Amino acid sequence: MGSKTQKIKEGKGSGAKGADALLTESAVPAVVESIVGRTGAKGEVTQVKCRILQGFDKGKVMRRNVKGPVRAKDILMLRETQIEARRIKGKYSRSSA
Repeated sequence: MGSKTQKIKEGKGSGAKGADALLTESAVPAVVESIVGRTGAKGEVTQVKCRILQGFDKGKVMRRNVKGPVRAKDILMLRETQIEARRIKGKYSRSSA
């Protein structure tokens, strides 16, 4: 039987697709202003309101989901600032009365 050799690609294409994108983009800091509530199937995700500190959306207050321990005045490093989390649908709705 003949011997088969594997060609190895060299140059820009090495590595995972997503890893290169993360290295070129920088994270944007945001400070947690308030904790909205818990979400997820088991309550493992915390929804928070945070204020963007740098970048294009500086000063924007947005709702984000955070996995892991988080408190008010913590600094989050966000990979992107355009997508906002959906509001938590609670048992009771807030009314103006």
